[in-house]
Amino acid sequence: MKKHFILSALLGIAAVAVHSQNISSPTISVLKAGFINPPASAKPGVYWYFMDGNMNKESITRDLEAMKKAGISNVIFLEVNVGIQRGKVDFLSADWQELFKHAVKEAERLGIAITLGIGPGWTGSGGPWVKPQQSMQVLVSSMVIVKDHQKERIVLPIPQPKAPYFGEGAFTPELKNEWQAFYEDVAVLAYPTPAKNQKIADIDEKALYYRAPYSSAPHVKQYLPSKTQFMPTDNKEAADKKQIIDVARYLKPDGTLEWAPPAGNWTIMRFGRRNNGAITRPAPVPGLGFEADKFDTVALNAHLDSYVGKLLRKTGGVNPKLAGGLKRLHMDSWEMGSQNWTPHFRAEFIRRRGYDPLPFYPVYAGQVVESEEISERFLWDLRQTAQELILEYHAQAVKKYAHKNGLVLSIEPYDMNPTADLELGAVADVPMSEFWSKGFGFNSSFSAVEATSIAHINGRPLTPAESFTAQNNESWKQYPGSMKNQGDWAFAAGINQFVYHTFQNQFLPDSLRPGATMGPYGVHWDRNQTWWPMVSAYHQYISRCSYLLQQGNTVADVLYLNPEGSPHVFRPPFSAFTGNDTIPDRRGYNFDGCSPGLLYKATVKNGNITFPGGACYRILVLPSFATMTPALLTKIGHLIKDGATVIGTPPVKSPGLSNYPECDKQIQSLVNMIWGDDIDFAKQTTRNYGKGKVIWGYVIDGQLDNLYPKYEVTAAILKDMNIAEDFQSNAPLRYTHRATANLDIYFVSNKTDQTVSADAIFRSTKGQPQLWDAVTGKITALPQFKKIAGQTVVQLQFASYQSFFVVFTKQTLPALKTATNIARSSNIATLTGPWQVSFDPKWGGPVNNTFTALSDWTINTDDGIKYYSGIATYTKTFNLVVKPGKTDKLLLNLGEVHDMAHIKLNGKDLGVVWTAPWTVNITQALQTTNKLEIEVVNRWPNRLIGDEQNTGKHYTYTTYNPYRKNSPLFKSGLLGPVTIELSR
Repeated sequence: MKKHFILSALLGIAAVAVHSQNISSPTISVLKAGFINPPASAKPGVYWYFMDGNMNKESITRDLEAMKKAGISNVIFLEVNVGIQRGKVDFLSADWQELFKHAVKEAERLGIAITLGIGPGWTGSGGPWVKPQQSMQVLVSSMVIVKDHQKERIVLPIPQPKAPYFGEGAFTPELKNEWQAFYEDVAVLAYPTPAKNQKIADIDEKALYYRAPYSSAPHVKQYLPSKTQFMPTDNKEAADKKQIIDVARYLKPDGTLEWAPPAGNWTIMRFGRRNNGAITRPAPVPGLGFEADKFDTVALNAHLDSYVGKLLRKTGGVNPKLAGGLKRLHMDSWEMGSQNWTPHFRAEFIRRRGYDPLPFYPVYAGQVVESEEISERFLWDLRQTAQELILEYHAQAVKKYAHKNGLVLSIEPYDMNPTADLELGAVADVPMSEFWSKGFGFNSSFSAVEATSIAHINGRPLTPAESFTAQNNESWKQYPGSMKNQGDWAFAAGINQFVYHTFQNQFLPDSLRPGATMGPYGVHWDRNQTWWPMVSAYHQYISRCSYLLQQGNTVADVLYLNPEGSPHVFRPPFSAFTGNDTIPDRRGYNFDGCSPGLLYKATVKNGNITFPGGACYRILVLPSFATMTPALLTKIGHLIKDGATVIGTPPVKSPGLSNYPECDKQIQSLVNMIWGDDIDFAKQTTRNYGKGKVIWGYVIDGQLDNLYPKYEVTAAILKDMNIAEDFQSNAPLRYTHRATANLDIYFVSNKTDQTVSADAIFRSTKGQPQLWDAVTGKITALPQFKKIAGQTVVQLQFASYQSFFVVFTKQTLPALKTATNIARSSNIATLTGPWQVSFDPKWGGPVNNTFTALSDWTINTDDGIKYYSGIATYTKTFNLVVKPGKTDKLLLNLGEVHDMAHIKLNGKDLGVVWTAPWTVNITQALQTTNKLEIEVVNRWPNRLIGDEQNTGKHYTYTTYNPYRKNSPLFKSGLLGPVTIELSR
C-alpha cells in the first residue's frame, strides 16, 4: 500500500557544507532549548485519511485537537475509497468544500500545517475533469502485411488500447466507454517486409507501456540492462530505415488506405494515440477519472486549477503569517504507470535528441529498425525524452504552481516511476520516502536511501518519511514500544521526520471504538487508540531526535553515482549494509546516491566532491555500466582533473542515437584521456589525472556488488587515504552523524533487545562528548573518553533498543558534573504484596480488584480482565526510609510492562514510560509513606477477541475486524517486578 509544511526552523540553520568552515552553527544553549522543547518543524505528522464522503465538522475538529494535544504538527490530507461504505458528502461538492475550508481554518487556529495531495486518491494527479485528450497516453499500432501485387482493398484496423496495468475493474462504465472510444491517428508507415521477423525482447517495458511497482511486484527490474554487444542484424531481419515511407495522407476515415505499394511484400503500420488506462486510485467515487498527461503542462495546469485551485479559492489561499493551514502540495508514490506519447512528443524528441523519431515508430511495437543496436539506442532516447518531459512539464510544473501560490512541494519518487527515482525526487522542495512496518508489508527501505540522498545533496534540512505503513494482519498490534527499533533504524538511515500512516478520520461517534479504519491498511495512529492519552511522551522522543537530526549536514564519505537512463531505482551495494533487508543498517563509512542530473552541480574543494547545498564526499564511485553519454563523462573527467578521487571502470559506448556514431568516438577519446590508452582490468590500478585520480580493477574475484564494488573494496581505498570509518563499535549499534562547523552530533542506538556495553569510536575530536537522552531530555557529560588519531573512544551502555545522541562540542554546558559515563545502580527495595487494580467498566473491566501479585491480564479467570483493552490503574501504599547522597538518584523501575505506563507518586506526575529501561526518577517525590499510582494501557486486540466470544455485551465497534474468538491474546498489564533502585 503506497498507497508534510515548510521547515520553519527555530534556529534558522542553513543546510551547509559538512567540511566547510562557513557552516552556521547554533550555540549549545540554543541547541539545548530546541532539544528539550522541539519546534513544530521537528514534530511528527500523519496521513490524515478521509473515506469517500464520510466526514463532518465535529470529527474534523476533534481529530485536529487530538493531534495538537499529542504533539503532531502536520498532516497530509487525502480522501480515498478503501474499506468503508460511501458517505453522504460527495467529493468536491459544495458541502465537501465547506468541510475542507473548516479543516483549514481549524488547522490555522491550532498551528497544524496541512499538505494537500495533488489529486483525489493517494497516487496521482487526475480526476473526472480530465478528458482523454489531456490524459496519459500511449502510442498504439495495428499492422497489415500486404503481399506482392495484392489487389484487395487495404484496410488498416484501428489499433486497440493497451490493457490497463490495474485492470478494467477500476473503471466506472462511463470511464470505460471513454477509454475505449478515444483514439486519434498519429502516423501510417510502410516498409518492405523483412524476410525474418526479429522482435525486441521486453518491448512493453522498454517502450514505457508498463512499469510495475518495484517494491511489491515480483521480478521488476531495478534498471534496464546496458547492452553494448548485439547479435549481427542483416537486412532480412530488420526494417530498412531509408525505405520507411510515411503514407498517412492516403488514409481515409474508414481505415481504407488508398495507396498502391511498390513491388514486393510490404508491412503497413497504423499508429494512433490512446489513453493508457490510468485512473485516480483509490479515489472517492466522485473523484474517479483519468490521470492528467504527465508530458503536458497545459493538461497539468488544467487539472490543478480544477482541484487545488478550486480549494485555494474556497479557503482564501495561503496565509504565510500562520504556522498552520495549507503549506504544501504532495506527490505521493508513483502508481500511475508509464506513458510514451503526447501530441507534441515528436517535436520535443527532435528538439532534445536531434533527430526525427518518426521512422522508428515501429520500434514501439517491437519491430527492429536498422538493427537491434540502433533500435535499442532509439528506445533509450525514447525513455530519456519521456523522463525529461515528466521532470520539466509535470514535476517542475507542479513545483512552480505550488510556489506561485505560496506553497512548497514534497515528492515520494517511487514506486512505478518510469523515470529514474533520484531524478524525479531531486525536483522536490521536500524529498520524501516510505517505509513499511517490519513484518506487516513490503520492503521499501530503498526509498529511504533515495530520499535522504537527494536531501543531503540538495541541502534540504527536512527528510520526512511516510512511516510504518502496514497492511492486512497489523490490526492494532503495534504501539510505540514495539516500533522503537525500526524507528531508530529510520533515524540512522537519514529520515528526520515521521509522518505516520495512517490517522483515519474518526467520523463515527466517540462511543464506537476502535472506530473507522482504512480497511486493513496502516498502523492505527489516531485518537481512538487505547494508548493515545499517553502517546505524547513517545512523540516527544521522536521530535527531539528529529530536531537534532535536522541540524547541519549528514556526514557521508562515499557518493555512488547511478547510471543514466530510466527507469532506475537507486540501490547501493548490498554489502554496504548489515542486518536484514527490511531494516538494513549502514556500515562505518556512510554513503549517498547521486543522479547524473545532480552530479552536474558538483565541484571539487580540498579534494572532496562538494555540492552547493553543502554536502561533500571523499570519493565518487561510478556504476559498472557499459554506457555513458559524452556530457556526463566530460563532467566526471573535470571532477578528477580538479582533484577528486573516482573509483570506476570506463564506459564502452554512448547509450543513445544522438550524434551517433560520433558519440561513441567521443566516449573512447575521453576514456583514453582519463584512464589512459592501455587499460589493464586484471588488477586494481590507480592513475593520476590532473589533481585527482581514478581507481579501477576491483571487479576481480567477484568484487562487484549491484553495479558497484563491494563495501570492503571501497573501505580499503578510504583507509589507504588515511580516512577512518566514521563510527566503530564492539557492540551491535547503529549510527548516523550530523555535523556543523563546531558540532558533531551522533545518533547511536542498540539494535538488540539485550543490555549492551560498548567502546564506541567516533571520528570526531570537537571537544568533550556529551550524552543527550531524547527519551528524558536529560543532558550529561561523558567524562570517560580517549582521543586517538582524530578519533574519540567513549564507553557507553544501552538498555534494550535504547538510543542516545553523543554530541561533541567545545562549548561547555553548566552543571554537568559526573565521575563516570555509566551509572551504577543497586536494588534497594522490591514492592511486593497486593496491588489495588481498577479497570474501566465502559470496556468491560471490573472496578475494584486486588491482585495478590502482579500478573498478565490474559491469564486472569475474570473475563472482564482477561479480554480487557484500555487503561487500568494500579495503586499501592508503601513505606521506605532511604538517605541518598547529594548526587545519587532514586529510580522506580517497573520491570515488564505491556504496553505503556503513566506514573504518579504522592500526587506528583512523573510522566509516561514506554520503552526500556522503564524507569522514572522519584528522588524528589519520595516520602517515608508513599502512595504510588500507575496507569497501564494495553492494545485493542484482546477486547476485540473477547467480543467475538458471542457471550454478553459487545463493547467495541470497528469497520474492519480480522479477529476471531480463538485468536491469540496479547500479554497485558504490569508484570514487574517493581523495584526502587539507587543510582550513583
